[in-house]
Amino acid sequence: MSKATIGLSVTHRRYVPYSHAHYAGNLVDGAYVLGLFGDVATEVCIQADGDEGLFASYSDVQFLQPLRAGDVVEVTATITRVGNRSRELEFSASVVCRGRPDVSGSAAEVLAEPLVITRAIGTVVVPVG
Repeated sequence: MSKATIGLSVTHRRYVPYSHAHYAGNLVDGAYVLGLFGDVATEVCIQADGDEGLFASYSDVQFLQPLRAGDVVEVTATITRVGNRSRELEFSASVVCRGRPDVSGSAAEVLAEPLVITRAIGTVVVPVG
């Protein structure tokens, strides 16, 4: 029996290692965040339907601020619509801690307010059953 309900939400946090820096200034490519969105979408499907589900599409993706190596990023997926097999999810990614290589090689700080870096809307599908 499906427990998929509007408002069901899952949040993950992840440290972004320097090995993931892809561009100058220790910037990390946007695909990294989309991969994290896939991870939280998978857990939403497991929580709601007892199945990993399949990601079908994004209808909107907005890259608002950069993600940098040394950041701690928090990603959240929330069900906003429930169909027979589909679930529409709203995604958000925020930096909660930021590396401070300008201070020292291992310095970092907790941000006073999370910095929203990416928002998206996507659809997942789960088997009928």
